[in-house]
Amino acid sequence: MHRLPNILSTIRIILAPIFLVLYVQDEVVWRALSVGIFAVAVVTDFFDGYIARLYEAQTSYGVFLDPLADKFLTFAGFICLPFIDATQFPWWAIAIIVLRDVVVTTMRIVADWRDIKMNTRLTAKIKTMSQMIFLYLVLLVGVFVSTDVWLSSYCVQLLQSGVLGWGMMVIVVLTLYSGIEYIYVNKNIFTKYDTKNKTDIR
Repeated sequence: MHRLPNILSTIRIILAPIFLVLYVQDEVVWRALSVGIFAVAVVTDFFDGYIARLYEAQTSYGVFLDPLADKFLTFAGFICLPFIDATQFPWWAIAIIVLRDVVVTTMRIVADWRDIKMNTRLTAKIKTMSQMIFLYLVLLVGVFVSTDVWLSSYCVQLLQSGVLGWGMMVIVVLTLYSGIEYIYVNKNIFTKYDTKNKTDIR
């Protein structure tokens, strides 16, 4: 049971590229299947954290692997958005989101090497939750606009209204702000470092 959280995180990493490949297909059936895979991956995110806390199975490796798996999933989700509407979900916006997470992940690696505990603010958690909700909504819209069911016309109207494009800008701003805040509150990892004695040089 103690290994299960890390197994679930690994499953999420594996599911991310599978979801991406399926979603960019032209056939709506593959897109629909990919959204189901995305949902399963999101559920594993909840359970790996819950199980780790319940059985006190949190490890330094798991603490690193869990957010990394989240980033794999969100990267895959955001990369799909321009295939729905490149005007409302431009590549430059996707690049900002990806760059932010690459910087934060690099900081985590450096902090782990230097045995420094990283501080996480509520903003980062709000950012992750907002990204997941937004992604699932837009990905569903991307499926329904290609079908001929009763929800299709509403999804087409929602997409054409430009509301989702504005939502994307909000996500970008929130992501960028949380990244800047993350760098600021953890700026101590940028201090000079004595690799021999593993101490900061001030």
